[in-house]
Amino acid sequence: MIFKTLLKLSGGYNKLRKSYLNSNKVLKKFYKFILKGVQHEYGAYLPFNNQIDGGINFPHGLYGIFISGGAKIGENCTIFQHVTIGSNSIFKSKGYGSPTIGKNCFIGAGAKIIGNIKIGDNCRIGANCVVSCDVPDNCVVVLEKPLIIQKNELLNRNYSYSKKGFGYSFNGEFMLETNPEILKFLHKND
Repeated sequence: MIFKTLLKLSGGYNKLRKSYLNSNKVLKKFYKFILKGVQHEYGAYLPFNNQIDGGINFPHGLYGIFISGGAKIGENCTIFQHVTIGSNSIFKSKGYGSPTIGKNCFIGAGAKIIGNIKIGDNCRIGANCVVSCDVPDNCVVVLEKPLIIQKNELLNRNYSYSKKGFGYSFNGEFMLETNPEILKFLHKND
């Protein structure tokens, strides 16, 4: 909680980053200390060594946001919670490297932008999209419609093993499984 307060007092991530970049060695250590605490409290990774051309908007805070140190982000981008802008560091991989994101982009919650790709200016990346190829300017990237599979009956139980045997939680209580067919399956795959 203390680091969230320090971040707020420093004017937010954009001002903290700017202060870091324009400071001496001693102050840089102090700003890095604040950043490490902020990253821990938010479950985020937002290094100061990436290239950001202007301020980034974080409408829902920094929760779960990961931005690779090699990423390049244009001015006035909006990034929602749990977004990953990550490098592909697999040796000799086709997409080896970090993303470049144009200006005025909107990146929805849970989106993943991975590898040495370019996202053009004024793009929208929809929630939970995984993008690993270039996207031209002024484009919207969305997921395909979900595939819905109708079943007669689904048994949604999360099994675990206790001293008494296999069971599942039902209305807050541990229920032992008694169905021989299910028990055979559970023991076979244990």
